[in-house]
Amino acid sequence: MTIYAVGDIHGYRDALEEALARIDDDPGAPDAPVVFLGDLVDRGPDSRGVIDLLIRGLAEGRPWIVLKGNHDRLFERFLDHGAEHDPRVLSGRGWLTPQLGGPATLASYGIKADDRPPLEVLAEARDAVPASHLQFLRARPLWHMAGGLLFVHAGIRPGVPLEEQTEDDLLWIRDPFLDHARAFPWLVVHGHTAIEYPRHYGNRVNLDGGAGWGRDLVPAVFEGDDAFLLGPRGRVPV
Repeated sequence: MTIYAVGDIHGYRDALEEALARIDDDPGAPDAPVVFLGDLVDRGPDSRGVIDLLIRGLAEGRPWIVLKGNHDRLFERFLDHGAEHDPRVLSGRGWLTPQLGGPATLASYGIKADDRPPLEVLAEARDAVPASHLQFLRARPLWHMAGGLLFVHAGIRPGVPLEEQTEDDLLWIRDPFLDHARAFPWLVVHGHTAIEYPRHYGNRVNLDGGAGWGRDLVPAVFEGDDAFLLGPRGRVPV
């Protein structure tokens, strides 16, 4: 079995197109599925373009599985409920602060969010964001399993059956998961926690190489027990 994965995109459509080009150039199975690990939006300049590209690919029948990330949920909840804050953001910052990336996402829809009343921004966003984009965000699955691989945005809580994992953990978890040194029932492929470059930790693979902070978006390919990153010159073992 061959399966590809793409980490956190964070609104960088050009980086996403480069990652997809690397996958297309790889000699693996041409119809192999591609799993996108969430955080499609925020921080980069073209969140709208990222969502457009993914919606179009799915409509064309591409074997893509697009998971939900915590930033995707922040965007969704703002549109649905006007929610600016999530209790999992320990700094107390809201989605409309530049650090979380909401203003950049809204700017890709032609909305200026800085220094404006949130309710005014919300009303404009509800008019500007296509209904298909909100429906797309709402419909994203939280995980995908393939053989001995579990794909999820942030990770899982150790020792808890998959069906009992909470959405908050799957989208936000860090230390209880990142600090777990023993094997999980699967090799967990995740993003969410930005590092300098994707890395294999034995029981998990972190594919968030910091594209949201301007670094390369490096896709991966998994074949059985083998895992590779797709660099500019092809496959490199993780």
